[in-house]
Amino acid sequence: MLNIDGTLILQIANFLVLLLVLNLILYRPIRRVLAQRDEEMSSRENTIETFQQKAQQHEKDIEEGMVRARKEGYTQKEALKAEGVEAEKGLLQEAGQSVEQKLGVARKDMEGKVADVRQALEGQISDFSNELAEKILGRSVR
Repeated sequence: MLNIDGTLILQIANFLVLLLVLNLILYRPIRRVLAQRDEEMSSRENTIETFQQKAQQHEKDIEEGMVRARKEGYTQKEALKAEGVEAEKGLLQEAGQSVEQKLGVARKDMEGKVADVRQALEGQISDFSNELAEKILGRSVR
């Protein structure tokens, strides 16, 4: 049975001393290590979150850059297309002017040749009319 005497007080004192020694030697260092581990883990989690936010920001910046680059490329494409249309109009206008000039030269040349042929034929009209009259009449007209 349980006897309450001086040994019980010694047992309680022994238990308290053991509890104090274990607390000093074992429990406090373990709690300190666990606290440091918790602090380090939370620090690393914060660092991870920071890096994830930076990565998301970089992805967003890249996407925005791609959108800007596409818009700029489209704008440059349209500018080059408009420049090409203007150059085409200029070339067509030059070609039209060249054709008009050549047609004008050709018309003048034709008019000159027609005038020459007309003068040559007018000089021969009397000969042709005499010849025609002779064929129609069957005798000489002169």
